[in-house]
Amino acid sequence: MKTLLAISRIIDAVNERVGRATLWLVLVATLISAGNALMRYTLNLSSNAWLEVQWYLFAALFLLAAGYTLKHNGHVRIDVLYGHLSARAQAWIDLVGGLLFLLPFSLLMVWLSWPGFTESLLRGEVSPDAGGLLRWPVRLMIPLGFALLGLQGVSEIIKRIAVLRGVQSLTPETPQENV
Repeated sequence: MKTLLAISRIIDAVNERVGRATLWLVLVATLISAGNALMRYTLNLSSNAWLEVQWYLFAALFLLAAGYTLKHNGHVRIDVLYGHLSARAQAWIDLVGGLLFLLPFSLLMVWLSWPGFTESLLRGEVSPDAGGLLRWPVRLMIPLGFALLGLQGVSEIIKRIAVLRGVQSLTPETPQENV
């Protein structure tokens, strides 16, 4: 179990770093959006490329931060029942949900999106809009984001198993080992 928990901590650290770096994309997208609006309304200059950069940054932010959000228990869930259950019951629900839904869905999304990324990369796909950008960078965000989410799912499953085995307690963020 100690080895699995060490793997879990590595996955947590990766998603923490990626998530914190991704948060800066909000500032970048905001600055680009403001600059684009300023150029359009003051100098009557506009570019589809700048609009696409904003879309790409939003996609990267949304997809790359999914694992970080799961690590910090920030995904939307209906707590009508869950919040009133014991830590052990919550661990069982999280474990079953991760195994039956999160991991298969993440793997499916990586598997289905990878060919679209590789084809886009090999063909040098460009947006059809005038001044459009290469498409492969944004297409890469899909398998990468779901891979990070799936890895975080593995980490959360490991932690729930540790809770059920009595090795650690369930806390919203970084569980502490009892051993």
